[in-house]
Amino acid sequence: MLTAIVFLPLIGSLISGFFGKRLGETLAQWIPTGLLFVSALFSWIVFAQTLGGEDRLVRLFTWISSGELQTDWALRADPLTAVMLVVVTTVSALVHLYSVGYMAEDPSKARFFSYLSFFTFAMLMLVTADNFLQMFFGWEGVGVASYLLIGFWHQKDSANAASMKAFIVNRVGDFGFLLGMFGVFAVFRSLDFDTVFAAAPQYAESTFHFLWMEVKVLEAICFLLFIGAMGKSAQFFLHTWLPDAMEGPTPVSALIHAATMVTAGVVMICRLSPLFEWAPGALAFVTFIGATTALFAATVGLVQNDIKRIIAYSTCSQLGYMFFAAGLGAYPVAMFHLFTHAFFKALLFLGAGSVIHAMHHEQDIRKMGGLWRYIPLTFVMMVVGTLAITGLPLLSGFYSKDAIIEVAFVGKGWTAQYAFFVSLLVAAMTSFYSWRLIFKVFFGPRVWKDDPDPYPTPVEEAHDDHAHGDDHGHGHHELHPHESPKTMLIPIGVLTVGAILAGAIFAPGFIGDGYEEFWRGSIFFGPNNHVMHDFHYVPLWVKFAPFMMMVTGFFIAWTLYERRRDLPAKLARSQEALYTFFLNRWWFDQAYDFLFVKPAQALGRFLWKKGDGATIDGAIDGASMKIAPAIAGLLRRAQSGYVFHYAFAMILGVVVLVGLAVV
Repeated sequence: MLTAIVFLPLIGSLISGFFGKRLGETLAQWIPTGLLFVSALFSWIVFAQTLGGEDRLVRLFTWISSGELQTDWALRADPLTAVMLVVVTTVSALVHLYSVGYMAEDPSKARFFSYLSFFTFAMLMLVTADNFLQMFFGWEGVGVASYLLIGFWHQKDSANAASMKAFIVNRVGDFGFLLGMFGVFAVFRSLDFDTVFAAAPQYAESTFHFLWMEVKVLEAICFLLFIGAMGKSAQFFLHTWLPDAMEGPTPVSALIHAATMVTAGVVMICRLSPLFEWAPGALAFVTFIGATTALFAATVGLVQNDIKRIIAYSTCSQLGYMFFAAGLGAYPVAMFHLFTHAFFKALLFLGAGSVIHAMHHEQDIRKMGGLWRYIPLTFVMMVVGTLAITGLPLLSGFYSKDAIIEVAFVGKGWTAQYAFFVSLLVAAMTSFYSWRLIFKVFFGPRVWKDDPDPYPTPVEEAHDDHAHGDDHGHGHHELHPHESPKTMLIPIGVLTVGAILAGAIFAPGFIGDGYEEFWRGSIFFGPNNHVMHDFHYVPLWVKFAPFMMMVTGFFIAWTLYERRRDLPAKLARSQEALYTFFLNRWWFDQAYDFLFVKPAQALGRFLWKKGDGATIDGAIDGASMKIAPAIAGLLRRAQSGYVFHYAFAMILGVVVLVGLAVV
């Protein structure tokens, strides 16, 4: 069954990719979709079996056998894997079903479903890996799939640029992962998880000399591995690819942000907890980067106008929550938030896709308004998703996000204090920009009919962050918003149920008193790690603080976008520098362009003009245009046409040969 879970999506991908045209559009969509639903059903069965205490390891074959490197291709099923199997296959199956309706007018359906199923297969390979090399295979697989899907509409220059950007930025992170993996093999002489984890305590105090420093071996390895997670999960400094990834179709955005790709880094940290627990410095770095990412993404999300980018920055911020929870040693809490986040984030993205579908591919929330009357089902479900992500009590986000904030309160060190302060601030920001989206899209004046934005600010006009026109970018003048087809609404409805119930149902097992029995060794806790016990005993004000932040954010959004709609323009004008700073994403793209892109282009031009053009081409051209004609001129003189000249040359040749023979 475990083998079927992993390889059914691959089979669906191959069928759609190689035989899609012969099968026809209908079968090319429904075959991979049906196989994903079978895989999802099997995943829930394996999840139930794992909760009952049945771990398993399926060894398929020996992959690499070279000297000390002995690597099997094996599928590992323990509680951590089972949780991810459920998340990946369930969300992917619903996204496949949703795509049947969403991509109805696209002529390349077979190719799209092939890529989508391959994306799922690569993520399943990653989460079922039994060794570092197999994990890296899945790691690179999701990178390739994201490149193909982000640039799916390759006729758009912006989509091609976005796919290249995602691929290149991830290569930076993957280089760190590779170095970390090389370090693991150099130290442990194995890439097998169980072998490495068992030997890790022996190297807790081992050091090596690097430059002028003595560096702990495990600190260096974990730091390098986390660099890989920073790229894949769009953490601070390597986050720049994530907003541009919105150039892909909306179902791709939902799959990347809810179940695959960006969650890979969190899973990797939790899987490698037996290493990270012996590297407190690396964990502190994880905490700092996670908290900073949450703050950065939340501030940028405050001022975005593209409906998908707002939700994308929300993902980036929530990933920051997950990482700093893991950095504080609360791996089950990080995984729990990953689990609940999958439901409400997929819900919000697919709901946004329904809005875009209703608005004839418009993505700018300033060109919407008053839509709740026209798409009431989408409206209700997106409100549920918003309530979940902002942490309304009894919804899924309340259980997981509040737990992370409580973990930060009881954590040790200045990074924990920093994370706690940031987590409360970001909770208010999350509530604000989430409700801003709801108010701008579903309430207020009907901006979309024929009117321009009734409240544009001079700053918005100068720094307009226009949507790129998701999907086909068709313009329009008169809109007739309509509800999406059932193939799109049913998946959103299922995710709505998950956003409501997932937290309450699974909180006792994931993070309750029986968490150790639930995770059963798939997550490791060091001897000094008591955070999972301590966070249950925080002061009452800490438990109420996230709710107050949520209410504060809602009240500010309601005041600015419902009660006093003239205030955002005044606020933007009065704080133009800060507004521009947030709107331009802290100037990261411009800084990277100045520091890396332009120097690389200048070096490339130099090597092209001076190296290839002047040196290589110049040398060849010089040889062919100067030396060769000179030699030809000399030889031409020897061809005089007189017989005695040729006879003399022959005699001279004979003399030379005889002379050589005598010597």
